[in-house]
Amino acid sequence: MEIREKTPAATHSLEEQFQAKIDADIRIEPKDWMPDAYRKTLIRQIGQHAHSEIVGMLPEGNWITRAPSLKRKAILLAKVQDEAGHGLYLYAAAETLGVDRDEMIRELHSGKAKYSSIFNYPTISWADMGAIGWLVDGAAILNQIPICRCSYGPYARAMVRICKEESFHQRQGFEILLTLANGSPEQRAMAQDSINRWYWPAVMMFGPSDADSTHSEQSMKWKIKRFSNDELRQRFVDMIAEQVKVLGLTLPDPDLKWNEERGHYDFGPIDWEEFWNIVKGNGPCNKQRIQTRRKAYDDGAWVREAALAYAVKKRRREVEKTGVQAA
Repeated sequence: MEIREKTPAATHSLEEQFQAKIDADIRIEPKDWMPDAYRKTLIRQIGQHAHSEIVGMLPEGNWITRAPSLKRKAILLAKVQDEAGHGLYLYAAAETLGVDRDEMIRELHSGKAKYSSIFNYPTISWADMGAIGWLVDGAAILNQIPICRCSYGPYARAMVRICKEESFHQRQGFEILLTLANGSPEQRAMAQDSINRWYWPAVMMFGPSDADSTHSEQSMKWKIKRFSNDELRQRFVDMIAEQVKVLGLTLPDPDLKWNEERGHYDFGPIDWEEFWNIVKGNGPCNKQRIQTRRKAYDDGAWVREAALAYAVKKRRREVEKTGVQAA
């Protein structure tokens, strides 16, 4: 059979067929044809998401040895372990697109790849473990639940379990703050201070405003994203403004007010200068986070090498036993 090179018209037809599948909510799988731009967008987004989970372990891991009780230590340890698992799910999903995991990690360590700006803030009190759970994981849930309906199958399926675990993390963080808010005056003040420091960075987590977002429009057309940055940000503010009432604490926004006509809370201006400064690598902990991540990776090289050697040894034994070369 003669194989003919695809003409521009044929490529255009493939793109039309691809978009028709997207519009019909038919998921794209790894072996399906997809535009190069779609593949690159997914690699960028999934990679950034995976990096955020891995780097996000650092500010919380800082408090495992200093948790106020054995129960709190065990819960926090389990949560940090969950985040590591989320990163692995996502790296695996990205690999279905043909990208090499080691290359993704090298890009993270070199500063070429980005991760969520929120993880470049310091954790200076135990209450920060509550604020991260309630605010940061709360923002993550709103951003990630729609990804369970993402057009790319491996990404969507990975997000189902991740979102279930993130929901638990949010409740756990809220419970920490609720306990502190009902404790001593010093504990209550600690909780309020933590909310004051983490609220606005959490609001920024949804990314730049829609007018300044270079990827949102195309990602929504491809149904990689289902809602815009500003839509999700508004949902977050509406949710947190009600939940903080249960804590009996306040949010650091004097402009926060319910707008009956809009059916949403109005909120104050976002400090975009701070946001972009952190994205560009100039945040309070940018350098520290990457240095710590690189050191952890280098220190763990022997574990990866041992696991690989064991896998090779096990495969060789199976071949010797069965006489069949594994695929």
